[in-house]
Amino acid sequence: MGEMRIRIEEGLLAKLEDLAEAHNRSLEEEINTRLSASVGIAQETLYEAAVRISAMTPKGVKQTDSVEILRELRDR
Repeated sequence: MGEMRIRIEEGLLAKLEDLAEAHNRSLEEEINTRLSASVGIAQETLYEAAVRISAMTPKGVKQTDSVEILRELRDR
């Protein structure tokens, strides 16, 4: 992995530190994650996320139709 030294404005650095803390990451991890996302590297696609999440659903368990859930929430 390469190294790079840059100067960051104090306000931006404070914001990055806050974000890192909120995401339970080190400052370096937060910056790497944000840089990767900004150039489109190693991001899970929506399809990949849907497949991963659906794999967590137990087989044979009846799922509620999302339309029913939305109607129930709307009618409250």
